[in-house]
Amino acid sequence: QVQLAELGGGLVQAGGSLRLSCAASGRTFSSYAMGWFRQAPGKEREFVAGISASGSNVYHADSVKGRFTISRDNVKNTMSLQMNSLKPEDTAVYYCAGRSKPYYNTRSSEYDYWGQGTQVTVSS
Repeated sequence: QVQLAELGGGLVQAGGSLRLSCAASGRTFSSYAMGWFRQAPGKEREFVAGISASGSNVYHADSVKGRFTISRDNVKNTMSLQMNSLKPEDTAVYYCAGRSKPYYNTRSSEYDYWGQGTQVTVSS
């Protein structure tokens, strides 16, 4: 069992940066692939980035590639999303998710554990 909690959301101007963190409880964090998803009002939840259990493989959605960077620390049981060059269209609730498999997946249905979400608002 893994419990997840996101930290670091907030309000930022376009072009600015934010860093989201996801703290995980449980001794098996290093065996879980992790992902970040986001959901804007009236839209479906979408994949943002994924990282394998070991941290050696990462993938970013085209919409954030080159601006966002996913990482994890299996000693501290944390995952992060560094978000640079933020745009108003990045405004959403961001969720961290855990998958009890070694590799990430872009489908939200493939994830077993979810945080409560954190709001990111980018003003123009």
